[in-house]
Amino acid sequence: MKLSSLMSLIITGLLGVGSVSAYAAGEEVQAIKVNKESASSGDGNTIKLMGNDMPLSGQALKVGDPLPAAMVTAGNLAPVNIAEAKGRVRIISVVPSVDTPTCEAQTHLMSEKDRKLAEKVDMIVISMDLPFAQQRFAKEAKIKNVTFYSDYKSADFGKNNGLLMDPLRLLARAVIVTDKNNIVRYIQVVPEVTQLPDMQAAMDFAKTLL
Repeated sequence: MKLSSLMSLIITGLLGVGSVSAYAAGEEVQAIKVNKESASSGDGNTIKLMGNDMPLSGQALKVGDPLPAAMVTAGNLAPVNIAEAKGRVRIISVVPSVDTPTCEAQTHLMSEKDRKLAEKVDMIVISMDLPFAQQRFAKEAKIKNVTFYSDYKSADFGKNNGLLMDPLRLLARAVIVTDKNNIVRYIQVVPEVTQLPDMQAAMDFAKTLL
């Protein structure tokens, strides 16, 4: 596929032109389809972007695996190894870019769907956005119970979890739940990037690990 065609897919697919909107001032404007199925991550597997094949690269992630080490960047620009945190259940929401309606909706759902759960587990968003963009988004969206990490430097998280979309250098849409020992207990890789993961199912599963 030509680069120009890929850029067109990004604009119409990720930005949700003609299909979705997210939370404007905390209100859901239009429903976005929730996909309850899961694709497989890693080399040799593909997902869809507006119905077009999008290959994934990196090491496949499976339930029962330890979440691999990966260096991401925090909002204060400090490097963080995503695998080092233990002692808390974590829900990791993986999005292509917080500056798109579907990703915005996914983040609001995690933050607002069950605020009591958010007090008991770590809520994390990882994207390729610059840390400055993530912090601006969080401030404008008034999201305070979610930690944002950026994979922009080396795409470590995408590569080490098989969630890197080639050749866009964006992360596939996914949700991962790890237990208190950093073991992956739940993963959904959304088969169609323009659709939402089943955040309710991920949250319900996280509750079983508390």
